[in-house]
Amino acid sequence: YFQKNAAYLQRLGVLYEKGKGGSLVARSMEECEADNATLYGEILPEAYGRSYANPAYAAARLGETFGGALSLLAAHLRTACGEVFRGNLMQLTIAMELFVEVYNCFEGAVADALPQEKEVQQILYWHFHDYREIFDERSVRCLVNPAEDFEKEIVMQADLSDLRYLYRYGAYIGDNERQIAAYLNTLPEADIQAMADTYTEGYRIGFETTGKDLSKKTAAQVRYPIGFERMVRAAVRNFEKMGLEVTMLASGTAANKQYDYDHRNDEALYLNEDLVKRRLRAMQVKYDEYKELADGYAGPAVVETFGEVPFEPVNKKQALHLNERQQKLRVGFQNEAGQIVNRYIKDDEYGYTIIAYPMPEIDPRYEKIFCEIVKINTLDYEKYQRIQQYLIDALDEGVSVHVLGKGENRTDLRVMLHHLNDPAKETNFENCVADCNIPVGEVFTSPSLTGTTGVLHVTGVYLNELYYRDLCLTLTDGMITAYDCANFEKEEDNRTYIEENLLYHHRTLPIGEFAIGTNTMAYVMAEQYGIAGKLPILIAEKMGPHFAMGDTCYAWAEDSPMYNPDGKEVIARENEVSAKRKEDPSKAYFGCHTDITIPYRELQSVAVEKADGTTIPLIEDGRFVLPGTEELNEPFG
Repeated sequence: YFQKNAAYLQRLGVLYEKGKGGSLVARSMEECEADNATLYGEILPEAYGRSYANPAYAAARLGETFGGALSLLAAHLRTACGEVFRGNLMQLTIAMELFVEVYNCFEGAVADALPQEKEVQQILYWHFHDYREIFDERSVRCLVNPAEDFEKEIVMQADLSDLRYLYRYGAYIGDNERQIAAYLNTLPEADIQAMADTYTEGYRIGFETTGKDLSKKTAAQVRYPIGFERMVRAAVRNFEKMGLEVTMLASGTAANKQYDYDHRNDEALYLNEDLVKRRLRAMQVKYDEYKELADGYAGPAVVETFGEVPFEPVNKKQALHLNERQQKLRVGFQNEAGQIVNRYIKDDEYGYTIIAYPMPEIDPRYEKIFCEIVKINTLDYEKYQRIQQYLIDALDEGVSVHVLGKGENRTDLRVMLHHLNDPAKETNFENCVADCNIPVGEVFTSPSLTGTTGVLHVTGVYLNELYYRDLCLTLTDGMITAYDCANFEKEEDNRTYIEENLLYHHRTLPIGEFAIGTNTMAYVMAEQYGIAGKLPILIAEKMGPHFAMGDTCYAWAEDSPMYNPDGKEVIARENEVSAKRKEDPSKAYFGCHTDITIPYRELQSVAVEKADGTTIPLIEDGRFVLPGTEELNEPFG
């Protein structure tokens, strides 16, 4: 174990010296690929079964006592990889220091004189405790300070026709990254510019439609997948024309999602009350240090990718798991951390946009699908704005909405709406077009919780990169009161899966959003190519009614007025839970917002229920039936 991990760290040291001397950039393609294989080969699926970073293998080889801690260490050492390529000697040094400290516990030990388990745990604890400021300072700085230009230098200065540039990040580079970059290099500059314009205009329009002053801001963060540099280069120039500098965050596809899943709760080994307090203090200090830059930060502009095979994880008993006390600590930390961020980056001055494109892995017809997604991302928003107004006008006549599934879908849910005191000036639903969330196509509200009751069921859905089979949530007065899925044989495993990855260790969550997606073109395209299960929620939420569990869409900005294009104020910006922010914000927010969509094919009806007992049908048997919305059925043929 120690020989293998020492060799890994030594390899990082060699790469650091190459970077310091400038020879990393000059590597041949063969050298780039060999280095990438050395850095990530052990955790790739084909080798992971024999990796000490695999908790099951580590426990089998090293014993149950030390397997979890040493597997954690093996995984943590790999976080220094990207920092080496940034020239960050500090991060490499403290990773090596941690490794040596743990090694010293075992050096010269024999079977009956191994170190105490507590000794190893304490070394890990003090590592994460003592270097908290360094970890937090880097994360805050990279978010708000445009002087952090590692990614920007690659995007703006590298020869993007030479794919060796991909390996300058130090991230895992697989077929997806190489093929995306190669494909974008075949597109004419006009197409690249059009993609960038859609992305950056969505960001600008988002500020405009919400009445936020973009001119007060100085920087935006561009978050993008490795391989999209040609589009991102054009986007950076667009942002500069808006008067915004950029910070940048690049990401590659996961080398192995099971590896990531196995280590999702590694902090269980060391998380306690003192560490949470330490993290919060460090975070507060660093945001205060960068408060002027934070005040000028406008928000993220995100490019997402999709198309990977839906991931169904294997639960391993050897992986570390948070106990009940630690679950509460994590929830409490996330809540307090959100409040700190909001003090320095005010939500009522903050904007964002998100756009998504497919990865080559999605289908052999990748290039055709990519072109279809580009079309969907650039649909005529004025047309949808007009049609969606018919839906909103009908919805505003109701006190509730009844959603009913069909076939195997067991959904039977009544969603309560807020009372409109002045329907001539007020509305419950936002008319959402292609600004913040691209593509176009939804009307949404924050429902009233009291009376929102029933069952939400989907036969299969992909949420936060994890697949759920037969996900079923029971709501009582807007709160989740029961939940189940069919991913695992044991009911207990299914409940734990939902608790960790959908409830995020909260005992319950409210419904934060109800929406009706109107992008039938996206739905038909997905059905045609058989990729509905691979679409991101960004697109999937536009393909049917959807329900978000957690915070409302207006979390932290409930008191900022929001108006639709027709001039009416959207008054449904809070619910009975988020209203608690006025007394205790820790009881008002959950730090999550997960959308769950019922596809049109699983939908029997969506109907507005009026106070007099009559109804207004919106959708029947998966088709729009409200007068004025007939155009939405055209893609169905």
